[in-house]
Amino acid sequence: MVEPDQPSTGRMIDFWLGGDHHFPVDVAAAGAFEQAYGPCAPIFRELRAFLGRAVRAIAARGVDGFLVFGAGVPTMGNVHEVAAEATVLYTDVDPVTIRLGQRILAGSDRAGYGYGDATDIGTIDPAQLHRFVPGWGKRPVGVVFLGLAAFLDDETLARTLDELYAAAAPGSCLAVDFDSEELAGHPEALAMMGPAFRMRSPADFPALLGRWTPTEDGVVAVSDWRPEGTPASVPDAFYGAVAVRGDH
Repeated sequence: MVEPDQPSTGRMIDFWLGGDHHFPVDVAAAGAFEQAYGPCAPIFRELRAFLGRAVRAIAARGVDGFLVFGAGVPTMGNVHEVAAEATVLYTDVDPVTIRLGQRILAGSDRAGYGYGDATDIGTIDPAQLHRFVPGWGKRPVGVVFLGLAAFLDDETLARTLDELYAAAAPGSCLAVDFDSEELAGHPEALAMMGPAFRMRSPADFPALLGRWTPTEDGVVAVSDWRPEGTPASVPDAFYGAVAVRGDH
């Protein structure tokens, strides 16, 4: 695999989680960001732990197929490792990350990786969708939508989530996160995120979910979503929820 010359958020997160699927360019970018912000590994461990708890909660509802957008590197406690009985389709738009994911999952008959733009579900290969998320649109599935809301404006985000709601069958669940305004206190780090990055007040999150109905847990800091033991003490950089598609 040709070593990339541009860092990837997904591979930077793999580095912070202690994985081994990243390159020197990603380590350098991660170091530069931490110079401006501070330690990131504890925050991303909490976000990954939220993913695990959310996926287990969705699987406990009888869901055994997951569609993951903006998947990044499919290791270190990702969906197919948490929901061991489920089938999973990971998608991303970064070709280097997709190739890396396909290489990692080459021996799996339960998990696949392909191109998929969250804002246009029609970009997903129908054959892959049928194979790894059988019954899409006809039986409940889990949709994982983490790390994406911060790069979509309110109108695009609301439309995207509503289109996913319409496409998914009743009883489907959405795991979603939002970036809070916490990063505003670190202007150098914020500048590194680029002009498309959007912070939001937690009070604004629920309305953006549209017809998706959050579980009784609500939209809370990810470390406070059904914590196992005492929640970790990390900055409230990410808020998350699991939301359900109703019968109509």
